[in-house]
Amino acid sequence: MTDASARARRDLLVLRDVRHVYGDEGGEVEALRGISLTVGAGEFVALVGQSGSGKSTLLHVMGAMDRPRAGEVWLGGRDVARLDDEARTAIRRREVGFVFQFFNLLPTLDLLENVMLPALLAGMSAAAARRRAADLLAAVGLADLAARRATALSGGERQRGAIARALVNDAPLLLADEPTGNLDSATGAEIVRLLRGLPAKRGTTVVLATHAPELARAADRIVVMRDGRIEGAAATP
Repeated sequence: MTDASARARRDLLVLRDVRHVYGDEGGEVEALRGISLTVGAGEFVALVGQSGSGKSTLLHVMGAMDRPRAGEVWLGGRDVARLDDEARTAIRRREVGFVFQFFNLLPTLDLLENVMLPALLAGMSAAAARRRAADLLAAVGLADLAARRATALSGGERQRGAIARALVNDAPLLLADEPTGNLDSATGAEIVRLLRGLPAKRGTTVVLATHAPELARAADRIVVMRDGRIEGAAATP
């Protein structure tokens, strides 16, 4: 067993010397420059840094959305950087939940259907997906809004719905990219409390990218990024 494999059995997520490049030889941009990071099961980690520091790219690599140019990305004991596209898709559907700044709810579906969708794609029966989605909407305080279209919801309601959708497959890892960036401060604080409670209530590991100091302070650990590298990391008080 390799050292990386052994560590992956103890930690949910292990990255070792991860490098990623966008573009081609005529105009390459080095987005990640040798990232090594370990995230424990049930940990809440905030990635902070200026725009262009590599936060979003790192989330995409962690969640098997992007394949790094080099390095290892161990998730649940498997190096997802070395898996084929079909296997990576299966991991995204079952083991990773995503929350985005602009919610990404489908406007043609009601809120319950939006939350159900990842479960249906992962092979869950319609009845089971409906029950699961309804339970999660109740957990995030949206049970009464299940039949509404996304366009009829406030920004905070859409983001809570997006979090419910990210949890519908009981994924061990939730990745959030600027989840409060499109919300006012009071609504953002509600989302902070909701995300902060996930590790304790559900055992979910949360990694998020944020510019918001109050959201970063809610994490167990803050990782500072600059120019595609980790500049420092520290536990929050």
